[in-house]
Parts: sequence; structure tokens; C-alpha cells
Amino acid sequence: MALSWRDTPERYGLITRALHWGMAGVFAWQFLGMILRNLLGRGPVAGFFVGTHTALGTVLLVLVLLRGAWGLYNRPRRPPQEGGWLGRAAVAGHLALYGLMLLVPSLALLRAYGSGRAFAPFGVPLFSGFPGGPIGWMTAPATAAHGLLAWVLLALIAGHIAMALAHRLIWRDAVLQRMAGPAR
Repeated sequence: MALSWRDTPERYGLITRALHWGMAGVFAWQFLGMILRNLLGRGPVAGFFVGTHTALGTVLLVLVLLRGAWGLYNRPRRPPQEGGWLGRAAVAGHLALYGLMLLVPSLALLRAYGSGRAFAPFGVPLFSGFPGGPIGWMTAPATAAHGLLAWVLLALIAGHIAMALAHRLIWRDAVLQRMAGPAR
């Protein structure tokens, strides 16, 4: 059977998978850039990755919003969550992932707006600059929390990957195949 573009109770569809793996690739790029910057400093290698950080962060926010809307639209058709404490932990983990995937780039956008400078990722103007300098109550939360919460998000992503592998390698169930397996 061909993989449906919509989700089914057995597996996630093509759109959900494309959003999931596309976001995974962009997150990998973002975190690789920040890790290289922390290890190597602001040299050309890190700069190659970090130079796209702001624009790709904006793309990630749009993808998170699209994925959330698509998930709500498909909710009645999606694979069911496991029962018991493990199922509740999975729901809590996914809610934490989505919360941070929304919060981290939103804080960066708040900081960008509060900086007073124009913001045009990929040359697309989202907001223009304004006179008067930075607005502290907008820039301070993002400066304080954006990076820290991003590393917390990376830890949650690592936990998400570890649990997907545990389902496959330890419990030998079909949870990972719902998002990564072929249509059968």
C-alpha cells in the first residue's frame, strides 16, 4: 500500500513525515552551528553555519506552526498514544518539545523586534527598524533565556531520539516505524 499524505491510525502520513524530518534537518544545522561556535569560536567554519541561524530560526517557527496545525487537523486519524505511565510521559515529552520549539524562536523574534533594527530573513522584510534604540523589556528575556532554553530543547530532542531507539531496539515495537518506516 502506498503511504498516504494524511496520517492514519497505523502510521504518520507524507506531510507529517516531511515536516518532522525537515525540521530535524534544520535543527541539526542550527545546533551544529552553535556547537561549532562554542568549540571553535567565531571563525569561518562556525560562521558558515551560524550565518543562517536567524533566518533558519524563522523558518523553524513557521514549520512548527504548520506542523502543529497539521497535527490538530489530523488528530482523529493519528496513531494512538500508548497507555499507562509511559504514554503519559510521551505526551508530556511531546508537549515540552512543542512548547520549546515555539518559545525559543519566539524569544529570538521578540529580541529582534526589541533591538530596533529591521528584520528581513532571506530578504523578506518582517518588520522595519525604529528609532529610539533597544527596548529592554523585549530584549532582556530573549538574551537571558533563548540560548539556555535552546540547549534544554536539544536535551529533549536527544531524549526523544533515545526513546525512539528504545522502542525499536529494546521493546521491539512499531513506534519508530510510524514515522520512519516504509509503507507496507
